Amino acid sequence: MTINSTVIAGYQALSDIGYLLQNHRHVLLVTDKNIVGIPAVQTLIQQIGSRATLSIVDSVPPEPSQHDVAAIVASLPGKKVDMVAGVGGGSVLDVAKLLSVLCVEDAPSLEALLAGEKPLRRTASLLIPTTAGTGSEATPNAILAIPEKETKVGIISPVMLPDYVVLAPELTTSMPAHIASSTGIDALCHLIECFTATVANPVSDNYALIGMKKLFASLEKTIAEPDNLAARLDMLWASYYGGAAIAHAGTHLVHAMSYPLGGKYHLPHGVANAILLAPCMRFVRPAAVSKFAQAYDLLPDADASLSEEAKSVALVDYFAALVKRLKLPASLDELGINAEHLPYLVEAALDVQRLMKNVPCAVSADDVREVYLTLFPTLNH
Repeated sequence: MTINSTVIAGYQALSDIGYLLQNHRHVLLVTDKNIVGIPAVQTLIQQIGSRATLSIVDSVPPEPSQHDVAAIVASLPGKKVDMVAGVGGGSVLDVAKLLSVLCVEDAPSLEALLAGEKPLRRTASLLIPTTAGTGSEATPNAILAIPEKETKVGIISPVMLPDYVVLAPELTTSMPAHIASSTGIDALCHLIECFTATVANPVSDNYALIGMKKLFASLEKTIAEPDNLAARLDMLWASYYGGAAIAHAGTHLVHAMSYPLGGKYHLPHGVANAILLAPCMRFVRPAAVSKFAQAYDLLPDADASLSEEAKSVALVDYFAALVKRLKLPASLDELGINAEHLPYLVEAALDVQRLMKNVPCAVSADDVREVYLTLFPTLNH
């Protein structure tokens, strides 16, 4: 899959994108209530409004469902939209990508997309992330919650890859520390899962290695130094590289097992991934020792004298310690979630076959159950 997006990156990059809008008459800006008031976003709104007719959708909720997107589509203006601009976190960018293929003439319905029909074209699109984690601006995926099934579904098509991406670090400074932490762990999951997936390849490996190096050096720095724009730009790049790795490979066990947690308990995606990161990587480590050792070597304080086996174990230990240092939950117990839904969780995770087939080792229902059980340390098993 080829990513042809033009990427514009750096401090105040938003102030220099007016030329991208010069051939567009009606722009649809997609965002949420928290983002629309940010000064840099207000400046962007003024830029667009001075050049084109502007419609704004600022009602995208966290973890949107197909019903949320259907309601947004129903509310769209009748005038033809020729560019969709998404400004926000992964949920906003996913919805913007969907709207870019739903706003063209003879577009498939949302129901058809969910059933597997592929879009053939889209409007022009511009994606501007305000969190450093999902990498949605570089993936062909849009993830929607399906409340009736208590899970999530991915709509996937290279047609949804955007024309333009802007990485502006000042937009991420308003993220609370717990959001920066959980979205950062989401990026890490993308990178290490794609790097170790059965479908990994030299292109995705290159993205994953560059992204992990930037993330290991910058994630905790962005938490300790919220105004460090260089570190925040590195995290935006790490997130982008994670998305690009997904576009060329794919995630696996962490994401397959986190989807039911988001669907059933409505856990934020990054938090669900953080809880699962170390347990899932501990399970797959024996099948990916060499890859884990390569990732370990990217850590700022890596011990080059260790064997590959020792490095692979140390990487999993690092993941567990990182989640703890970032003050993210390490178990479902501490979130007040009990184990009565284990049978459902196991079945729902195994049902995410597009991701399970990427796991670098065989995975049985018992294996999935054992990994979930580690999230309930107070449970006697």
